[in-house]
Amino acid sequence: MPELPEVETIRKTLRELVIGKVIDEVIVSWPKIIKRPEDAEQFCRVLKGETINEIGRRGKFLKFYLDRYVLVSHLRMEGRYGLYPKIKPIEPHTHVIFRFQDETELRYRDVRKFGTMHLYQKGEEEKHPPLSQLGMEPFSEQFTAERLMSKLQSTSRNIKTVLLDQKIVAGLGNIYVDEVLFRSGIHPERLAKDLTAEKVKILHREIIQTLKEAVEKGGSTVRSYVNSQGQIGMFQLDLFVYAREKEQCKICGSPIQKIKIGGRGTHFCSSCQV
Repeated sequence: MPELPEVETIRKTLRELVIGKVIDEVIVSWPKIIKRPEDAEQFCRVLKGETINEIGRRGKFLKFYLDRYVLVSHLRMEGRYGLYPKIKPIEPHTHVIFRFQDETELRYRDVRKFGTMHLYQKGEEEKHPPLSQLGMEPFSEQFTAERLMSKLQSTSRNIKTVLLDQKIVAGLGNIYVDEVLFRSGIHPERLAKDLTAEKVKILHREIIQTLKEAVEKGGSTVRSYVNSQGQIGMFQLDLFVYAREKEQCKICGSPIQKIKIGGRGTHFCSSCQV
């Protein structure tokens, strides 16, 4: 599943491709992707004539700012956007097509069909799910070490589970939680409420820094991720622990271990993380 750095990279590449384009027609071949409105035909009808004016991001969600609406899109496991000439044959698993007046198409392809799209009137998108359920945005002024400390002290869960909770911090997923915890020297099974204020400051700093570095390198292509221009990310070359089970730790040389925490594969170094 694309995490914050991958979604931010997709946002940037999409801006280069579709800003200013006017929607002439919308075609939905898998209506279950459209969560709001429930009627996919209404979704298609109201978007006709709308212009894509800006593209934003909240956590792992893309936000397409149109004239009257905001389209909130989650890619889930395999969702992918691409811009194509109208005459190019449509690939299998293409479920939503935004046809523009200039004879190009923004196509949404999703092999597993897990992606979602919600359409809201401008100004209403943050008041309702899914965006209203999200926690702190890592790159925002609201994300402070003090607020993070408050969140961590109010739960009895382990730190890995807490950081994966999108209601606490938005945008972190399995890859970057493992990397952030390694960089912070924190064992993933450690209880969140037991972290000292100094350790939380380090954790806060590493969340921001790790995500920033990943964005700069276009995200991590561990499996199938590519951006909207078909390019892979490069941050996977800098990973310390994720997907490196039994390999030597880049810091101490100990073998990287993998366990399950909350049903998620979790990578760590038992020497560097306590």
